[in-house]
Amino acid sequence: MDELAATIQHLAIMAVPFLVGITCHEVAHGWVSYLLGDPTPRLAGRLTANPLRHLDPLGTLALVLTQAIGWAKPVPVDPRYYASPRRDMVLVALAGPAANLVVAFAFALLFWGLESLPVDWSTPQAAFWGRPLAGIALAGVSINVALAVFNLLPIPPLDGSKVVAWLLPPHLATQYLRWERFGFIAILILAMTGALSFVIRPALRLAQALLLA
Repeated sequence: MDELAATIQHLAIMAVPFLVGITCHEVAHGWVSYLLGDPTPRLAGRLTANPLRHLDPLGTLALVLTQAIGWAKPVPVDPRYYASPRRDMVLVALAGPAANLVVAFAFALLFWGLESLPVDWSTPQAAFWGRPLAGIALAGVSINVALAVFNLLPIPPLDGSKVVAWLLPPHLATQYLRWERFGFIAILILAMTGALSFVIRPALRLAQALLLA
């Protein structure tokens, strides 16, 4: 029973930074695409801070199961509106991970703000609200750095694959992106075998050393 309660508490603390992270990630994709001349994200109603418009059932389930990684519904974009489709698609792709790094920094500021308050954290009143807030701030750093690194992996349809496609000759890029239908299978295999954690954990340690030390 205690283990179940601890798991529920952990997921509750993770929920806020996860929702903030995926919302900012997808809105960043949509806004950059919109600024580049594509009305598709706005017409799809995805330029919104409402996280319910961005939640993906499978991605949320993945977060619950792995307690580390999840994803949102991709924002629809149409590169035909871009002045330079291949280049601009990279800008749209990188906007999401960049937004997560900004959010991670904001959560780090929240953590340091809490630490600097002239409060006796040993009192029950302060611990009641201080510990959950500090947990959310710490989780916000970890989750958003993990989302940024995860999305930069060169596995279609993740954002990193758009960068790789831009670097490849057009005919090879087309062949490479056709593996998108198998991408989430590869991601799940990496998560289940621990290979995904092997890639993400060094980035988390570096972020914690830089932002929370």
